[in-house]
Amino acid sequence: MQGAWIQSGSRRGILGGGVPFVVVQRAGIAGIISGTHAPLTPPALIPPDALDTFDTIYARRSVKQFDPEHRLTEEEVTKLMTAAMQAPTSFNIQHWRFVIVDDADLRKEIRAVGNDQAQMTDASLLVVMTADTLAWKKDPQRYWQNAPTEVAELLVNWMGPFHEGREWLQRDEAQRSIGMAMQTLMLGAKAMGYDSCPMIGFEIEKVAELIGLPEGHVMGPMVAIGKGTKEPWPKPGQLSMAEVVIRNRFA
Repeated sequence: MQGAWIQSGSRRGILGGGVPFVVVQRAGIAGIISGTHAPLTPPALIPPDALDTFDTIYARRSVKQFDPEHRLTEEEVTKLMTAAMQAPTSFNIQHWRFVIVDDADLRKEIRAVGNDQAQMTDASLLVVMTADTLAWKKDPQRYWQNAPTEVAELLVNWMGPFHEGREWLQRDEAQRSIGMAMQTLMLGAKAMGYDSCPMIGFEIEKVAELIGLPEGHVMGPMVAIGKGTKEPWPKPGQLSMAEVVIRNRFA
């Protein structure tokens, strides 16, 4: 599988397609920081007992209790993050930045400002979802380097006018992209036999400070992933399709 780890001592690695990322030990942002932006190659090995897509969607639940002794392998982490990076983004700017928190002390500090949620320290993997709202103007040609010239020029030249001076749009797009990547991450985890829990119950400003969130970035939720130890409660209440699906226009 593409994406072997390098420089394990420094906790730097590469995902499939040669895209590097950094695993946070104390502060900083994990994500694409340099290197190529070639198309990623999906992992070649699919478990024989992998769930069907719809089975995975229905099986994914928010699990609160995790085995604190269980650890994901580096290969599993790479596989999950590679999958998350397949999520779509407007203009393909890929502005999500995934902060993998594997410093035990830092996790305890996050839990202290996260309503003492046990999954923040007990889950095998804790990912803080963030995004760079200014990614649209950071060497935008790289986002379309493999596209036909006329297509690349059209979209790259449109990217600036579309985002310039529209901070609300930059933030909205970042949060939309975070949401799609987060769901991709959780479904990927479920397909691999793991459970997950999305979380927004934490003090955003304090967690941002703890992870060293750079200027121009926004915080999203965080996701705990690991081996669940307790079945989730039955779904507490599902609205009817008649209430949430609207055809053509609201009445």
